[in-house]
This record gives sequence, structure tokens and C-alpha cells, in this order.
Amino acid sequence: MFSQGYGTAGPWGWLTLLLVACAARASEITFELPDNAKQCFYEEIVQGTKCTLEFQVITGGHYDVDCRLEGPDGAVLYKEMKKQYDSFTFTASRNGTYKFCFSNEFSTFTHKTVYFDFQVGEDPPLFPSENRATALTQMESACVSIHEALKSVIDYQTHFRLREAQGRSRAEDLNTRVAYWSIGEAIILLVVSIGQVFLLKSFFSDKRTTTTRVAS
Repeated sequence: MFSQGYGTAGPWGWLTLLLVACAARASEITFELPDNAKQCFYEEIVQGTKCTLEFQVITGGHYDVDCRLEGPDGAVLYKEMKKQYDSFTFTASRNGTYKFCFSNEFSTFTHKTVYFDFQVGEDPPLFPSENRATALTQMESACVSIHEALKSVIDYQTHFRLREAQGRSRAEDLNTRVAYWSIGEAIILLVVSIGQVFLLKSFFSDKRTTTTRVAS
């Protein structure tokens, strides 16, 4: 499995481990990325292994983050600035430790919640074809179809959860802004009302002063 390195985020940078899966190593992690912070992860990969990195910013600011992927020799395989979401597939050209980092260093006051899915290798077939003289039976073919369908269901569920979390975050942010705006309007109305009262009182006090001077 991959190891985690901390940039300026500190050891509390990760938040939730969602899933660590199976034969083809796959990791789905959601973590907090503070402002002016950088978070790196490391993975040992064998040459010729096909890998896929997919990420999405769930909450925070403009929902963007910098992402960078480097090979064992330090060569940059992938680099994007201020991306909301993206997916990148590559085949390892050599054995070694691959590093991918998420950076929020361009943000001065907003922290982000970032989700990523890093898959190393491909799932082995349910029924290996080695030492097999016959084709798949009808039952085996049905099992393979069900397996592929379930994988698609899991992918859809993951994306729907991310969209739901992002929508909830935006709704909460909008609700907070509406609440602050309502409080501001109430304060303005109170100030205007008090100002009108004092303004009317000043009109009447001026009249009383003028009447007193005329009488005298």
C-alpha cells in the first residue's frame, strides 16, 4: 500500500480512510488540505504496471487544487494547476517509488477537502484462462457479467457520494451567507430606525427653541 508524506499540512492532514482494496491495489481517500499546505503520498510500483489517479475537490474555495505526479527518477509525469477534478492513467516505466502531491499553497485562507482514487494494476480475472481447456460455462459467464456490473455500481455510488457531499457543502455555504446577510439587514434597519427617531426629535426640539425665543 502507499505511504503518506506530510508537507506543511502536518500529521493531521488526512481525515478519512474510505477504502483500501484488494488484489489490484486501489486506495480511495478523502482528506483535509489546509491553506498554504501540501500533502504527498508515495507508492511502490513495479515496472509495466498500469496505474490510474483520479481526484476531485469536494469542498473549499473555488474547489480547485494543484496536483503533481513524479516517477522514481524525479521526472514529472503529470502536473496540473488549480484543477477541480481530473483523471490520469499511466504505465510505470521502471521499478521504484512514485510520488503524487496535492497542493493548496496558492490559497491564503481557505482549506480544501480532497478525494482521490489511486489504482495500481488491474483486477485478476475471476476464472483464469491458464490450464483451462474449455470455454467459460454459462454460469461462469453470468458471474463475470455480475462482477463487472457490481464494479460499475460501486463507481457510480462513489461519484454520487462525492456529488452529494459537494452539493451539501455548497448548500451550507449558501445558508451561512444568507444568515449573515439577514443579520446585516436587521442591523441596518435598526440603525436606520434609531437614526430616524433622533432626526424627528431634533426637528421638534428646534421648533421649541424658536417658539421660546419669539415669546421672550
